[in-house]
Amino acid sequence: MLRTIRILAVLLAVLLGGVWAYAWVTRAPGEGLGEAFAARLGQIFGGQMPVPGAGGVQLPQGMALGGAFSLVDQARQPVTEKDYAGRWMLIYFGYSYCPDVCPTELGTMAAALDAMGKAGEAVTPVFITIDPQRDTPAALADYVSRFHPRLQGLTGTPEQIAEVARRYRVYYARAQRPDMTDYLMDHSSFIYLVGPDARVRSLFRPELRPEDIAATIAAQMGVRLGGPVPVGAGGPG
Repeated sequence: MLRTIRILAVLLAVLLGGVWAYAWVTRAPGEGLGEAFAARLGQIFGGQMPVPGAGGVQLPQGMALGGAFSLVDQARQPVTEKDYAGRWMLIYFGYSYCPDVCPTELGTMAAALDAMGKAGEAVTPVFITIDPQRDTPAALADYVSRFHPRLQGLTGTPEQIAEVARRYRVYYARAQRPDMTDYLMDHSSFIYLVGPDARVRSLFRPELRPEDIAATIAAQMGVRLGGPVPVGAGGPG
């Protein structure tokens, strides 16, 4: 039985590798490799898999990210996913001492929301720290104010941060370099688009253009950029 499972696993790996290579060779000009891979899988298995927009990564079918959490915002108020019920969120996990990636991605988030115009008011931008030891509510209040007036900073106990990171499958780890007296945090760097049901609808890779992110968000929300503000704009409260 174990031998059969191993053989099936090898065959599956070979199949997926072959599809990936086929997608690489046959993709159209301007078509992303991920888009091509999803499309070729749909062709092989007789179905049409959802293809991500120009700025987003479509989650595999059956994969769910997001869900319940219990944290504290920059005003020291407790918040849970229920405070955002019925609203869209754009979430980034990082830390305020981050020297480069975090400020860049938060700036991209802010620019994407601004590019959406009135429609962007329906999306609540959220920054969740993965360094609660240093990112107190007061520190977050100062930090998030530098990027967008509606950006909310969330922190919590190490256990609460670990739990929300697990639900979003965020990698993070403390990194102490010999030449530095302070520490850095290694972490994954995705922007998460979360729907009104508290589930992730799309992921945005680092260094995407704000315009592409804005277009993908609008498509997921079913709104036209420059149109009326959808119901449910704003943050908790």
